[in-house]
Amino acid sequence: MVSRVVLGCGAVGQRLAEKLSDWYGIQRVVCERQSRVEALREEGVDALNADPTDPDVLVDLGDVDVVVVASDEPAQNRAIARAARTRFTDALLVAYAGVGATPAEDADLAAIADRLIDPETAFAAVVVDRVAGERAEDSLELRRVLEDIDGTLAVVMHDNPDPDAIASAVALTRLAKAVGTPAEACYFGEISHQQNRAMVNLLDLDLRNLERDDELGEFGGFALVDHSRPGVNDQLPEELHVDIVVDHHPPRGPIQGTYQDLRYDVGSTSTLLTDHFHRFGVSLDSTVATALLYGIQIDTQEFSREVSTLDFEAAATLLPHVDDVVLERIEAPSISGDTLDTMARAIENRQVRGSVLVTGAGRINDRDALPQAADKLLTMDGITTTLVYGFMEGMVYISARAQGTDIDLGETLRSAFDQIGSAGGHADMAGAQIPITDAFGEFESDEERDEAIQEVIEERFFEATEQLPASVRRTRYDDDPDRSGELEFTFDGGSELPLLLPSSGSDSDEDPTLDDGLTVADE
Repeated sequence: MVSRVVLGCGAVGQRLAEKLSDWYGIQRVVCERQSRVEALREEGVDALNADPTDPDVLVDLGDVDVVVVASDEPAQNRAIARAARTRFTDALLVAYAGVGATPAEDADLAAIADRLIDPETAFAAVVVDRVAGERAEDSLELRRVLEDIDGTLAVVMHDNPDPDAIASAVALTRLAKAVGTPAEACYFGEISHQQNRAMVNLLDLDLRNLERDDELGEFGGFALVDHSRPGVNDQLPEELHVDIVVDHHPPRGPIQGTYQDLRYDVGSTSTLLTDHFHRFGVSLDSTVATALLYGIQIDTQEFSREVSTLDFEAAATLLPHVDDVVLERIEAPSISGDTLDTMARAIENRQVRGSVLVTGAGRINDRDALPQAADKLLTMDGITTTLVYGFMEGMVYISARAQGTDIDLGETLRSAFDQIGSAGGHADMAGAQIPITDAFGEFESDEERDEAIQEVIEERFFEATEQLPASVRRTRYDDDPDRSGELEFTFDGGSELPLLLPSSGSDSDEDPTLDDGLTVADE
């Protein structure tokens, strides 16, 4: 654990010490002014009334990793910094320049300290970040739209929401309430994945589960998070007016909304909400911070998939406020017997061609067990791509994973299954769903029907994985400022896969509810 001390304590230093104590924890504050020491103690800060340049006082502090020099007086800060550098030779020394410091005094202090904080420069940087530039204007527009909502704002996640959608919805409701607009975080479907349920329960998140026939007239406005079109991966009317859209997935159709924050070059929607919290100047409590960090972790696969600089910056902003104990409990929930049974059947039924593994788990009670089985099977030696499927309530659900391969799973699943169902997702994490149509009623038994479905799914996916690597190039234009975050898929040829099952009659423009909250709109 990092040990921090604050030496000297002016007006800025007192505020800094209080924030450091709340966010990171500090070992002690040493200050000559009794009134400031008493004020800090009232805030629960360990403060000592003593001379911060006294070598005996500094020796008693023990080992220290970070020293913050924070008097208001430039001359005193230089004296404290010299004493601290002598005593704590290996510590990071951060010094506040003080009020009215001259350029020469700043230079003297900078020669002693590792980091110099100049109040004028720091203030200017904060002001520019908050009120100038494209992103600042964007946050101001979001604030204006939130303030204009007449009534309660419904912040709607995609169906069967994942951690990124849940965290984003909770965060946007907090921003709405901060500007005086009541809001509710809402979703259709269910939250069944163990980790997602643990997230909701352990953080005691207030979410509203909507039904398709619920009266929506009670709401004064609507916001969509982690998806961008009403009626597509949610059960809202397609013609619904949307006030706010915040999403990081490239859409597959026109987006309508009074306010839109669509940034495709970041790894999660939680990252975007964290950015708005910073610009709104709204304090992060441990509940929202823990939820947002977990949302970023999941959608970026622990900062290993399609992660951006802004994702790391958001995580750094959130980390001081996160409840580490709760986060650890969310990350390691208990596993149900049904999930273990699904994994066991998936392992037993696996079929492997080269580095590609396909397996059926049969009839399932929890669709969220499929991605867990796909992740587990991906750890097998020599396997780079996995697909796991199961049947539930008239639907075949599919979850696929990949690592260390040129296959784009989202495009592969679309190629294999869009003719008979709906599919989509990311390059290394995707899903699909296929309705079990009336055409299978001619079979004499469920077993015979299941065998036919198994044959079709396995053959279509194996064939798709054999064709797509040579025929599809996936290009991302992150280095081109005019096309940042834009994706392009170039097809060099290759025949269309044959239709092996009767069409479900589904509209190809409609995105399905997929495992892990993925939609066809996901890249």
